[in-house]
Amino acid sequence: MMNEYTVLLQQVINGLSLGAMYSLLALGFTLVYGILELINFAHFNVFMVASFIGMWALEALGISGQSVILTGLPLVGALVFAFIVTMTLAGVLGVVIERLALRPMRGVRGTAAMITTIGVGYILFNIILLAVGADSKNYPNPMPNVDWDLGGATLRLREVLIWTIAVVLMVGLHLFVTRTRLGKAMRATAQDAEAARMMGIDVDRVIVTAFFLGSALAGAAALIFGLYYNYTSFIIGYSAGLRAFTAAVLGGIGSVAGAMLGGVIIGLIESLGGQLLAVRWTDVIIFSILVLVLVFAPSGLLGRAAPNKS
Repeated sequence: MMNEYTVLLQQVINGLSLGAMYSLLALGFTLVYGILELINFAHFNVFMVASFIGMWALEALGISGQSVILTGLPLVGALVFAFIVTMTLAGVLGVVIERLALRPMRGVRGTAAMITTIGVGYILFNIILLAVGADSKNYPNPMPNVDWDLGGATLRLREVLIWTIAVVLMVGLHLFVTRTRLGKAMRATAQDAEAARMMGIDVDRVIVTAFFLGSALAGAAALIFGLYYNYTSFIIGYSAGLRAFTAAVLGGIGSVAGAMLGGVIIGLIESLGGQLLAVRWTDVIIFSILVLVLVFAPSGLLGRAAPNKS
């Protein structure tokens, strides 16, 4: 019988898995906002589309449902293949959205670009609805049911892999932004795009890179979602996307470290809130946090107030 400590520990494990997914998805919001000061609401459904891409990638390997369980190198190879395909195609989708829908809006002031992202999001939503249907799809899960006992709580191989993949991707992004020439160009563009352009930085290339990386991370989050919950559907973008957006705002939208921290906090709140109060109260708690942060601390936990670039 599980005591209160065990239940709490189990919910922390669950919350960290959710937090890993929300952190990766929140990074997509924060990369684009940091450079363009644009909330990309199409990001919600890039995540949703990517979940289907990941499902099709696994099915292309002959994996469906629980019918094929892999271990060792075959498991690693299947996951690497699925993540590469999903992240690459999700990144390309992000670039296409930027090139076709947002680049023509670059010089337009006001909310026109943000409204455009909402329209693009609905286009993606309806394409998947019409092409795939409204039914939820069972997600291929190649992982064996391996678990360990931690003081009565259960830690599964699935969670360990999710944490490992998320940490590797987040550390990789941090090193890219802080150590590479293109990453430094992204930081310079985020500070002042016009000054960066005068210094010879190709701002258009930086923006395309931000969209590609942000969407690729959404692809990774989408595959994690499918492997964790074992299903996907055309409606998953808004529930997960709104939580990830809240995570980005909480951590400080525009801050890479803030997005990571915010994702973990929101994941833990969702998991622990559902256990300590009731699942129906988790949305109230999470979106109350969104409102309170926007009203009282708009720069978030790790963000900083910045002058308007317009």
